[in-house]
Amino acid sequence: MSGTNNATAATRVVSTISELRGLLAERRAGGASVALVPTMGALHDGHLALVRRARDLADLVVVSIFVNPLQFGPAEDLDRYPRTLDADVAALAALGVELVFAPSATEMYPDGRSSTSVVAGSVGGLYEGASRPGHFDGMLTVVAKLFNIVAPEFAVFGQKDAQQVFLVRRMVRDLDVPIAIDVVPTVREHDGLALSSRNRFLDEAARETALVLSEALGAAADSAGEGPAEALAEAAAAFGDHDGAELDYFVIVDPETLLPVAGDATGPALAIVAARVGVTRLIDNRTIQLG
Repeated sequence: MSGTNNATAATRVVSTISELRGLLAERRAGGASVALVPTMGALHDGHLALVRRARDLADLVVVSIFVNPLQFGPAEDLDRYPRTLDADVAALAALGVELVFAPSATEMYPDGRSSTSVVAGSVGGLYEGASRPGHFDGMLTVVAKLFNIVAPEFAVFGQKDAQQVFLVRRMVRDLDVPIAIDVVPTVREHDGLALSSRNRFLDEAARETALVLSEALGAAADSAGEGPAEALAEAAAAFGDHDGAELDYFVIVDPETLLPVAGDATGPALAIVAARVGVTRLIDNRTIQLG
């Protein structure tokens, strides 16, 4: 297990599967354990928190940077997604990451869109999946490929993408994948805004409006003791105070199933929210205690 500062180690950017597997085989021959942090780049402090956690878990950290075309629908602009590889590698080098896997789409999908894919099931069509059909099938397919390419002992994800975390954990369980999934709490700005690669698209006014997501989650948490209906009403009221935010969904779900809780539910639950602020779509979530 790692944990020592290795910031002086050279960071190697690898673009082919064969080279990455060869390098990993060399390190494993020396007994190194491996942790994977899958990303689409445009790294921020939230991603770097995942890397720090990965370094605590394993001797060698692999960070993948790949803007996966399978996760983008026809109405989504794949080309608009920020790509900042040089800055990303510099940030990872400062943390001592040894291997960055940055393949091309052709490397990952040499015959174009995969004929074989992982299907996210009914939960994959809810919430984010309802707004982005096929998104989670694409996400699970590329994560499965990365798991097979890297074969890590650990993979680290962020709690901000709660539905993604749920579906990855379920895939690992359903398919008996021998990888431990570690989840890092959402990293936030001082005012509560969850860090996201999409925040860079917010101007000053939109960023202020975007705080409504965390405000609504806080309102739901504060009133959760009175039950789901009251928590949902308080969250909706928070959005009513912000004309610039268009609510997509605010749902209170069972963390074990990710399905909406019953009206008389008690105990721990997860409040999840998505909204559009200007042209930017943001998501967030928070654990609440229903009473």
